[in-house]
Amino acid sequence: MHLVLGLDGPVRVRAGAGPWESMAGVLTAPDVPHALDAEGRDVLLVFLDPESEVGAALGALFTGAVRPISDSERDVLAREAEPARLMGSEGVAWTRLVAEALGAGTSSAPRSIHPRVRKVLRLLRDLPPEGDASLPTLAAQVGLSPGRLMHAFTESIGLPLRPYLAWLRLQRAAAGIVSGMSLGEAAHAAGFTDSAHMSRTFRRMLGMPPSALRPPP
Repeated sequence: MHLVLGLDGPVRVRAGAGPWESMAGVLTAPDVPHALDAEGRDVLLVFLDPESEVGAALGALFTGAVRPISDSERDVLAREAEPARLMGSEGVAWTRLVAEALGAGTSSAPRSIHPRVRKVLRLLRDLPPEGDASLPTLAAQVGLSPGRLMHAFTESIGLPLRPYLAWLRLQRAAAGIVSGMSLGEAAHAAGFTDSAHMSRTFRRMLGMPPSALRPPP
């Protein structure tokens, strides 16, 4: 699920073989082929997992392939959208703001995170790129069975462990590329086998190559 905001003007969007339409921003449904024309514009592009709590709530908004975002909705979201902060701990709170601004209902109370899941999150945060993040290893480290950890993690985070790890690697790689790392350096720092593995994952999950994140010269 993609969210695009035109930060300094409208963008043009086309879903499937439909016509090009101009709008302040757009939320596209999962697995919908679409194209974006934002030449000369600054845009914010956010990828939301449809299996997450916020993703599921936003999914209920769709009556078609896309959900256009109005000027006023874009202004509310853009005020709080500092890309560097969104890639950190503030990102989750911002996605809840997205759901609120677009009229999607989510639980008013934050999820209660299981203490062992908190420990897993700390382990993953400090895990070196070559570290073992498999479910059995993590379960043993926090004293739960793999099945119990898998259930507790999904209940606490709103996302199963495997897609969470994939998004975590993508986030780390994206942060490295934006900060000026080479593709090879970013791939290693994020735990990918090599830059080719990272590129395939970017294209499969995001529909774009990692080189698109390189800052302009």
